[in-house]
Amino acid sequence: MTAGAKKRKEAPRLLMGNEAIARGALEAGIQIASGYPGTPSSEIIENLSRSAAERNIYVEWSTNEKVATEVAAAASFAGLRALCVMKQNGVNVASDFLLHLAHSGTRGGMVLVSCDDPGALSSVNEGDSRPFARILEVPLLEPGDFQEAKDMTKWAFELSEEIRNFVFLRSVTRMSHASGSVIIGDLPAETRRPAFRHKGSLLDPDNGPVISLFPGIPELKHGPQQEKLRRAADIFEKSPFNTYQGPEKPELLIVTSSACSLYSREAVHLLGLKDRVGILKMGTTWPLPPELVKRHLAGTDRILFVEEVMPFLEENVKILAAEAATDLGIKYFYGKKSGHIPSVGELNPDLVLSALRKILNLPSEKDPSDFLKKAESIAASAAPHRELTFCPGCPHRASYWSIHNAIELDGREGFVCGDIGCYTLGFLPCGFGTLKTIHSMGSGTGIAGGFGQIRRFAMNQPILAVCGDSTFFHAAIPALINAVHHRSPITVIVLDNRGTAMTGFQPHPGLAVSAMGEQAVDIDMAEICRALGARVEIRDPFDLEETQRTLNLMMEEAGGAQVLILRQACGLSPEKKGKKLFEVKVDESVCVGENCGCNRLCTRIFRCPGLLWDGQKKTARIDEVICAGCGVCAGICPSGAITKREAQA
Repeated sequence: MTAGAKKRKEAPRLLMGNEAIARGALEAGIQIASGYPGTPSSEIIENLSRSAAERNIYVEWSTNEKVATEVAAAASFAGLRALCVMKQNGVNVASDFLLHLAHSGTRGGMVLVSCDDPGALSSVNEGDSRPFARILEVPLLEPGDFQEAKDMTKWAFELSEEIRNFVFLRSVTRMSHASGSVIIGDLPAETRRPAFRHKGSLLDPDNGPVISLFPGIPELKHGPQQEKLRRAADIFEKSPFNTYQGPEKPELLIVTSSACSLYSREAVHLLGLKDRVGILKMGTTWPLPPELVKRHLAGTDRILFVEEVMPFLEENVKILAAEAATDLGIKYFYGKKSGHIPSVGELNPDLVLSALRKILNLPSEKDPSDFLKKAESIAASAAPHRELTFCPGCPHRASYWSIHNAIELDGREGFVCGDIGCYTLGFLPCGFGTLKTIHSMGSGTGIAGGFGQIRRFAMNQPILAVCGDSTFFHAAIPALINAVHHRSPITVIVLDNRGTAMTGFQPHPGLAVSAMGEQAVDIDMAEICRALGARVEIRDPFDLEETQRTLNLMMEEAGGAQVLILRQACGLSPEKKGKKLFEVKVDESVCVGENCGCNRLCTRIFRCPGLLWDGQKKTARIDEVICAGCGVCAGICPSGAITKREAQA
């Protein structure tokens, strides 16, 4: 190789954090990748799927996160390297199997990537997945920048094979979705030949059956598992992913990890504290390397923890400090427990700046409250208020319109239980306040089934549930089985918009395509429901009259669990994006606007972004740029002012 070629090869590339993680997995030689879509993790599997044919790897969007971990584990049992990807909520789903896998151990390298969402920017919670590493008793790694995201992912497979267990790698939104310079490495030229060896003795980790526990003799599996964790701690003592910068004896030591290490470095730089404050950036956050941590604690009396979301590092370091108190002496800790670092939401350099000023008694250059007020004022004057809403042409708006009206017409104060997806917005004005419970994926059906059982105590309210098509396969089927088996009188409405729309239209088992673009078997959800014994109806949510009529009949006749599938592709899906079903117009001479009998029903209540109110003309009008041409608004206008005709090809 020439020097020029080598230089070109080592030139840094601009990679998103998730792209860097995917690249690290490829450099490690993975042959299997599985996951379930969820922001901010989805791009990892998507990037790997684009490399599937070239690198001869298998990539899948699994039915749910538990199944994804089982698919990856099977590859590991056969000696291959496997990656499993999910967001923080998915670790909850996968945890049942993971608790067993941690006991049985693995063979080929297996890495579980959890992308957390501090601040709940695209989630219903900001759950911290790090405590799972402690519960599962497996190593936890956290990259501190984009180069580390790539390098640490690659190294995680080596660590996994050294300790014979899976390794947990945690990212956060600002690591996954931001971009930075990354120097990439070579991709392996050879692949492994899989073989599942299972004819050895029960205690043979290389050739015996892979089992998680011997009943009544936990030391046969749990003991070796804890020894693996101790080995990981020894390895972490010399890990290059744990770094320190600052004076030998700092006035204050910042202990941090992940993207928070970048915030800490920026805050120290802005305040000119590099000669007073040290930063211990931990890349191996569980188990902590005790000698490394104690060595840095010994150099100062004051320690500030900068981390998102829970005080995970803070608590673990405090335990270590307490155990070594006779050697380390009294320490003063600052962080979430002391109130110097917020206990909820994302962090940023300004929050770290504020903590440093308070601890070191530094003068504040400006009043943060005045700054925030000014920023809010500028934002309010520079941009119009935009509330959360369904997209133009979204079938969910039409579905909720019919559901809401059917419940009102029924008159028995019926209600709808929901869960997680685009349709979660059904609790807002854009969904007409329809959803009354929102929890985890599939829980709408499970909770509705529970409500159905208390009707025997003279509760007469109709009980409905909604779930998306991807959620149906992920978690709603067991809840529906339970409802059918126990004759729970509920109506489950599946909002089938033909893809996992919330996270980028990834395929699910109801579609005839895989993550790699290959032909797959499409599972008919209607036939599943019928096979369970549920009554099933299928309607187009854009047909408001028929949808509402069907719903009212189903609520009246509910004697057991029944299912209504409202099927219409998302307006932003690849099959519909940029294509209009109808050309929609408003006849200004017919529009009654704010007058009695209408009072701007279309723009004030229906609220599709494609409908605008013309304050000068006092009529509604269509925004031709963003109107998706679904034509639903023509069915809700009481005066008939909105008309539709089939769009010209």
